[in-house]
Amino acid sequence: MLPVTILSPDVLPAAARWLDLAGLAVFAASGALAAAKRGQTVVTAIFFGLITGVGGGTVRDLLIDAPVFWVHDARAASMCLIVALVIWITPERWWRDEALGWFDAIGLAAYAVFGAAKALGYGVPPVPAVLMGVMSACFGGIIRDVLAGEPSILMRPELYVTAAALAAASYVGLVLLGVPISWSAVVAASAGFSLRAAAIRFHLALPAYRVRR
Repeated sequence: MLPVTILSPDVLPAAARWLDLAGLAVFAASGALAAAKRGQTVVTAIFFGLITGVGGGTVRDLLIDAPVFWVHDARAASMCLIVALVIWITPERWWRDEALGWFDAIGLAAYAVFGAAKALGYGVPPVPAVLMGVMSACFGGIIRDVLAGEPSILMRPELYVTAAALAAASYVGLVLLGVPISWSAVVAASAGFSLRAAAIRFHLALPAYRVRR
């Protein structure tokens, strides 16, 4: 078995905190847009932005027995609130689905890596740490879709969850191999983003199950 050093949460690069906030902003924007495009109130837009932004990280922290990040860091909730308000007061034409999709791809990859890294830092074994990375990146979007009455991302063949899994698994695998944390994060996030970008550009999707008789 390859040796792995269990990381303290404080070992995460300082820049990871800002990447975390950037990911939150992207996810909060997608949540607020989901409410705004349905003609909902500003309160609903803020709620959608908050739940989409912090949903995945909240579930992750509860499962790894870590302090829920946004309860102890006012920047996280503040970022979601500000982004939701910006979405609300600006014209819809400013927020094209295609542009937001590219930003979301960046947030997905970064947040999957951040979630896996945090799980490792709290002593979670490698395989569950990968799953925590995927959950961090995807669970907020699942909640958003359920609340908005949209088909969940889990029910779509497009490469979305797969891209998060690639980013998280790449990070954990590289760390197990002894690659420095910063390099592991950059390579893993790049891999996840590249897969998601290819899926957006070329409409890549996993094959759907076919009933066999």
